[in-house]
Amino acid sequence: MKPQRTYWHLEPLKRKPSEYDVVTSNLLYYVGRGFEVQTPLADWYQRHQRGSPLRCRDWERFRDPRETTYSKYTDLQRKRETFVDGLLGSIEATGYDRRLSPACVRVVDRVLGPLRYPVHGLQMAASYVGSMAPSGRIVIASLLQAADEIRRVQRLAYRMRQLQETHEGFGAGSKAAWERDPAWQPLRKVVERLLVTFDWGEALVALNLAVKPAFDELFMVDFGRLAA
Repeated sequence: MKPQRTYWHLEPLKRKPSEYDVVTSNLLYYVGRGFEVQTPLADWYQRHQRGSPLRCRDWERFRDPRETTYSKYTDLQRKRETFVDGLLGSIEATGYDRRLSPACVRVVDRVLGPLRYPVHGLQMAASYVGSMAPSGRIVIASLLQAADEIRRVQRLAYRMRQLQETHEGFGAGSKAAWERDPAWQPLRKVVERLLVTFDWGEALVALNLAVKPAFDELFMVDFGRLAA
């Protein structure tokens, strides 16, 4: 009997497998064969993964168009993080925050502080989708998406701390604003409903086709216009 090659499942590609092919394909053993031990967790996956109305004949056919691996992700984000580091450093070096008017600080306080909560919600939702996905490639894409949100939370928290150095009490009411300010309640409702959406397919679609695109438009475009 001829022994199988290490990556025999990639032979249909009819080419030399790329790094992405090797490190992302067929990572999840349980999707086809189930868990070795029957536990309540297995029932959860049966109901919310295999029982999802979102179906595909072969989820392994999904490919990240950018073919992102962990090493490629860190290389891609390194330049961006270096830029943001420089931006935050220039704020401190120039004393920018001391020149902000009280009215401007009040607006930033109302907007910046509560933003940590929905972003953390998006991170949790991406992590859940990744933990439930029936393909290793979707798992990796989702967990790198969660990493993006963690980086965003960290930058928001750092910026808050900068402002607290020059404006005492900045952000002290951010949790209360997130929970009770009428301006935030529609978003809070959506994020909290997303966090209790357990069907993996519904969570995937709700996060990536509805909630996150709308939130990113608010975060990256609308708030940018407000700041300008």
